[in-house]
Amino acid sequence: MKKKFFLLSIAFVCSTAFSFAQDYEKSIRDFQKELNEEYKNPEESPLTEKEIKAFEGLPFFPVDEKYRVVAKFEKLPPQGLFQMKTTANQLQDYDIYGVATFTFEGKEYQLHIYQSHRLRTQEKYKDYLFLPFTDLTNGSETYGGGRYLDLTIPAGDTIVLDFNKAYNPYCAYASKYSCPIPPKENDLKLAVRAGVTYSLKK
Repeated sequence: MKKKFFLLSIAFVCSTAFSFAQDYEKSIRDFQKELNEEYKNPEESPLTEKEIKAFEGLPFFPVDEKYRVVAKFEKLPPQGLFQMKTTANQLQDYDIYGVATFTFEGKEYQLHIYQSHRLRTQEKYKDYLFLPFTDLTNGSETYGGGRYLDLTIPAGDTIVLDFNKAYNPYCAYASKYSCPIPPKENDLKLAVRAGVTYSLKK
């Protein structure tokens, strides 16, 4: 009887894990679909009219759940204005909202998370947080200027950093945009092979 119960328990755990993996991959595919639709939309896309006509979709690394990390989140007290440099030699106003600390493959990493002064005044984006970062894939497998993650203010002391949702700034595709440059504090000394790669599918 005990053996049967144990086997049933194992089967339930495996079934639950498999279901979660399926649901998780679908959520990332949905994210990718939404991002591709944005690039196909002339009103939102950074691409030229010619590029939109030829656009078949952004290239992504294979979905890998190991790049979904649960980080310890520490909200920082107000530190005054942080002006983030942009590719157009402008400055954009942010607060360093908090710090995320996580372990990946046995090593600990830390990233600063920012809140835009401009966006936080809009109801739609009042809980929006911004995580720009660079990593060891930049300039070879991914855009040399780094990538971004969109986050929301967490309710507790942890925050999910899902690098499968990492995307390129518009500056990767057109020089007319003024894109925030990831601060040196957010330079990850690891290769994040998740999210959007660089080249467009032609």
